[in-house]
Amino acid sequence: MMGTMKPATHTQLPSAEQLSLLSTVVAPATPARFRLSRETRERGLRHVAEIRRMLAERADLTAMASSAEVLQDRAA
Repeated sequence: MMGTMKPATHTQLPSAEQLSLLSTVVAPATPARFRLSRETRERGLRHVAEIRRMLAERADLTAMASSAEVLQDRAA
């Protein structure tokens, strides 16, 4: 039964492309199909800033928890 399986074939995927949150003034080489309106860019940048803020807060809480554990270990 094992000998009847065909070997896996690999297909060549196209190169990755993504939307640009930069203005066309900063990134004029961005293909037209990936250019976003000013409103969409601003909304996207606000969302990225919010995610970065959340990650920074999480990192701060983790650092504080680690510091508290070290202090507790030293007190013991």
